[in-house]
Amino acid sequence: MLMPKRVKYRKQQRGTMKGFSKGNLKMSFGQYGLQATGMGWVSARHIEAVRLTLSRALKQGSKIWVRLFPDKPVTKKPAETRMGKGKGDVDHWVCVVKPGRVIVELEGTSLEIAKEVLRLAAHKLPIPTKFVSREMFG
Repeated sequence: MLMPKRVKYRKQQRGTMKGFSKGNLKMSFGQYGLQATGMGWVSARHIEAVRLTLSRALKQGSKIWVRLFPDKPVTKKPAETRMGKGKGDVDHWVCVVKPGRVIVELEGTSLEIAKEVLRLAAHKLPIPTKFVSREMFG
């Protein structure tokens, strides 16, 4: 699973998810991509599932760029624990995704195959996405 090697603070507050993404709005590396149209938390498990789906469905000549990294810790208290006694331990890591962010990019495949493969990958994500290509950004 993806996670940071070191962080300045072990635990974070949840924060808000309003507005649009500040960065990663355009295609930087590949020819085709998947762009978020909604907001949410994408966990390290979701990212790994997308990466596995893409690498299994594509041929050897294709290149994949995953433009997400889970850098936000999510804590959880054990089941059947009474209230109080501090915040729980870090359970998993997530990436906050806002609308407009490019999540995955592909290169080295045809348009039809890219659409189908990215459709399969989109089913692994907990947020709504759309297919984008480099021509759409001009």
